[in-house]
Amino acid sequence: MPTFDVVSKLDLQEVRNAVDQARREVATRFDFKDTGSGLEQGEGEIRLESSTEDRLRALVQVLEEKLVKRRVSLKALDFGKVEEGSRGVVHQTVALRAGLDADHAKAVNKWIKEHAQKGVSSQTQGDQVRVTAKKRDDLQAVIAGLRQEDFGIPLQFENFRD
Repeated sequence: MPTFDVVSKLDLQEVRNAVDQARREVATRFDFKDTGSGLEQGEGEIRLESSTEDRLRALVQVLEEKLVKRRVSLKALDFGKVEEGSRGVVHQTVALRAGLDADHAKAVNKWIKEHAQKGVSSQTQGDQVRVTAKKRDDLQAVIAGLRQEDFGIPLQFENFRD
């Protein structure tokens, strides 16, 4: 039986490259001079820091531009709220979401059950959803439908087997 897996992965090397490029751009741009703006990548998050909220928004824009150029989906970013720090500095933490959590997997399964052809089944296996059908064309229709639907996270399709 043909199968494929629905996953949500994030290429951390591309994220690291985008953060490095954004850091270099911030260091050379005139409008960020003497604002104390900076980015640092931690374990599963990116921490942004600047002197004002306006500069912080500009820093977010620079980061998003670099991520888009590196083909990292912005749906994988979960922006935290802006926090006031000491000395008038503002911080924001951007969490990096990877993997299908239980709620998103349930939503994908529900969509497949409602919209897919008869004979297409799906089940959650850890942080992925395995989709099975009798015909390859049915699986390709499911992939096309899932690409059009917005689940709030980036979806990839792996292990397509006949």
